[in-house]
Amino acid sequence: MSMKSNSKKLNGSPALRKMAPYLMLVPAIVVIFIFKLLPMVSVIGESFMRDGEFTFRTYEILFGDRTFWQALWTTLKMNLVMIPLQIILSFILALLVNNMIKGVGIFRSIYYLPVTMAISVAAITWDLMANYNSGVFNSIISFLGFEKQGLFTDAGQALWFIVIMATWKGCGMWMMYILAGLKGVDTSIYESAKLDGAGYFRTLFSITLPLIKRTMLFVVVANTSANMLLFAPMKLITEGGPQNSTNVLMYEIYKSAFRNGNASRAGAITSILLLIVLAVVIIQFRMLNEKDND
Repeated sequence: MSMKSNSKKLNGSPALRKMAPYLMLVPAIVVIFIFKLLPMVSVIGESFMRDGEFTFRTYEILFGDRTFWQALWTTLKMNLVMIPLQIILSFILALLVNNMIKGVGIFRSIYYLPVTMAISVAAITWDLMANYNSGVFNSIISFLGFEKQGLFTDAGQALWFIVIMATWKGCGMWMMYILAGLKGVDTSIYESAKLDGAGYFRTLFSITLPLIKRTMLFVVVANTSANMLLFAPMKLITEGGPQNSTNVLMYEIYKSAFRNGNASRAGAITSILLLIVLAVVIIQFRMLNEKDND
């Protein structure tokens, strides 16, 4: 009886009930701190250390390094194309499969299938398919009567072929998030709009997009973070080449840390990349919030 009464007192304690949600978050917070925040702080701190002394010398050298600026431009150029491309294609795919018609589930599975493949496996597979002599892509190009293309081995094509590969790999995942948002829209709203004479595009831009704005915000932010940190294709296929055409900041960090053993330079580039991602995400949040307020 005493044990039951004690448990009832604990369960009925207002202070315990208030603390319970925060106590449940403790394991997740500890994991995030150990594996996310602590390494981040360590890397940023490492960027200011040189020969055991605190200094800004690493950043001074970095800002005078032409290779760094080329890697930064390549990263920004790639993402300026890839992020809008993936979001627009994912939205179109979500609209296409958001229909209760026979067999639509098959198309959802087909579109989502590339997501189930590891990025390393996808990179190696695409590298094999893009082989100049025996690859599927060049076989098709040759069959159609055109000259074979370098693709991953051509300085003018490699970066954009990585964009195509990453878009193929990622669109299915972003499509599913957007589809979930579309499924949450009440169909009666569309019926009312149809009765009022609203056309497809009017409904799309005036009803659908505003109602799934939160979903789109998540997709834009998550997509930006993922693409800015894209690394596997550059490591496994091109190694930053040809002629540094695919040498993005993530690959430059890898080279500095693991090939050249320059931890302070790698930490400095990492800090700059984190600041860029943070700035882009903040701008995206502000732009979407302004639209919501309007």
